[in-house]
Amino acid sequence: MVKLTKKAVDALKAPASGQAFLWDGELKGFGVRVTKAGIKTFIVQYRNASGKSRRINVGRYGVMTVENARDQAKIKLGAVAAGDDPAEIALNPQDEVTVAALCDWYLEEAEAGRILGRRNRAIKKSTLSMDKSRIETHIKPLLGERIVRTLKVIDIETMQSDIAAGKTAKPRGKGRGGITTGGPGVAARSVATLQSILNHGARLDRIADHPSRGARKLAGNRKQRRLSTTEIKKLGRAMSHAARNGEHPVALAIVRFLLLTGFRISEAQGLQRDWLHEEPGYVSFPDTKGDAQIRAIGPSAAKLAADQPIREGCPYVFPSDVGEGHYTAAKACLARLCATVGIENVTPHTLRHTFGSVAGDLGFSELTIRALLGHAAQSVTQGYVHIDEALKLAVTRTCQEIAQLLDTQEKAGFQVATERKAA
Repeated sequence: MVKLTKKAVDALKAPASGQAFLWDGELKGFGVRVTKAGIKTFIVQYRNASGKSRRINVGRYGVMTVENARDQAKIKLGAVAAGDDPAEIALNPQDEVTVAALCDWYLEEAEAGRILGRRNRAIKKSTLSMDKSRIETHIKPLLGERIVRTLKVIDIETMQSDIAAGKTAKPRGKGRGGITTGGPGVAARSVATLQSILNHGARLDRIADHPSRGARKLAGNRKQRRLSTTEIKKLGRAMSHAARNGEHPVALAIVRFLLLTGFRISEAQGLQRDWLHEEPGYVSFPDTKGDAQIRAIGPSAAKLAADQPIREGCPYVFPSDVGEGHYTAAKACLARLCATVGIENVTPHTLRHTFGSVAGDLGFSELTIRALLGHAAQSVTQGYVHIDEALKLAVTRTCQEIAQLLDTQEKAGFQVATERKAA
């Protein structure tokens, strides 16, 4: 690398997506970043005394020359050498906090348990993971360099419109992540994440005010997809066929368990044996999206879980093939099953909605269905678990109804094969 010059910065082209960097060959950690919009900003990257990687803005190219930026970078890197952290110092003047810096502060504080979420509890790792994804994928690319105090409601709603229109969309990358597309749902959730960060920042005196008050979130497309009776039978046929042709038995068991319980996929895949109580028919979750819960399950579902092979040293009902973790690929199995019988637009949430819908078809009330799905939690008092008899009836009948539909094709195939053999 050579010394960063005006000619080199001028020649730096904007990338098709994301950001591109050009680093100085003489002053380690000093460089310039260009966004896909062509905005060039001088930056300094370093590790603080705790070993945490930091990246801070020095100034915008055009407003600041290369040499001026180099001088400022030397000052900041000198502070790092002295044990200071310029990123933390930059947060102190409330008027100069950028959206990106505030987001970084939020993630660091929340991960350390110093920012409390719902019910005055530390924010869950799963929530922080989604927050981080929205920050890095949508919020920072669109508003990261903006000074927080300059934000207006129109800026927040414009960000939302851009996300919904797919301006932050990107193709599937390496690893296990999915494709980033856009749409009103993710746009509204990104606004909610940013509003939460701004609210925490104002409450904890990181910024002077909450500039997004009044911003309206788009209405998302509510997921109404459920499997029809015919589709449940088709899925049962697909599962039977897949079992005979080498599909992973744990994956098939999870898909069936999802249909028989209405559990979220994370709840099913992460189910531990200590939480399962087969005889009384319930699962005792120490923590869910709605905190600790007692969830009733039908006999077929309880037996399915209890009958799974036990792996020594693994606490999970549905263990992974390697290590001591739980199985994580049931979603892909569900997609394969649906593809073989031509069922479209199905996700694990579709199975959850199907369970609730079947319960509704059987005549159970909305309040009962909410309890079945974990929206209205059953409680544990002094070690005594009480599940209402009406709830037991509802979960048993719903589970039984779906089990019969799943097994219809298998039984029909067995009967035909038996008749042919007799003939």
